[in-house]
Amino acid sequence: MSAYVLLIGGEVFEQIETDGDISKMYHSSMVWVCTDGIEPPPSVGWKTEKVDGEWQFSAPDAVNVTPEQLAETVAAERFAREGTGVTVRGLAVETTRDSQALIASTGLSAVLDPEYRCNFKTMTGFVEIGSAQIIAIAKAVRAHVQACFDRELTLLRAIEAGEYHEDMLSEGWPNSSPPDPADLQ
Repeated sequence: MSAYVLLIGGEVFEQIETDGDISKMYHSSMVWVCTDGIEPPPSVGWKTEKVDGEWQFSAPDAVNVTPEQLAETVAAERFAREGTGVTVRGLAVETTRDSQALIASTGLSAVLDPEYRCNFKTMTGFVEIGSAQIIAIAKAVRAHVQACFDRELTLLRAIEAGEYHEDMLSEGWPNSSPPDPADLQ
């Protein structure tokens, strides 16, 4: 059994394997080339060129991703990372957009009334907390979200400078470890 590719317009158009005589199976105007022994074997879409009587094959160019498409990918990653949550003083706190809004309004209540207390829902259940804990949570959530936006900006600048590479998308994001207590004062 031999492998063949059909060439049309400087590209591999089709691939087949056959034991038959390819020159008798198809019209003589069709250009079929045996690819036995060619490594890696050419695939549909590969470019072709005849050099010194021999067919040369090259893989198609890598897909070009525009800076705008990269920026959209980075923004989507930031949005996902933004909502991963944080741990504040042993409490696992959601950081989704809805949670951020609720925490901000609760934080405002804590600022306006230092005696304010509420039943606050964490990822593991309800706890009663007071103003100081509420403010610490609000600060930690805001710091986490801001760090996500800061990382997005760093990646956008790398894209603009032509220095961005795919590995950067998974690096440098904030984690959900507790913030430094000094940052919560």
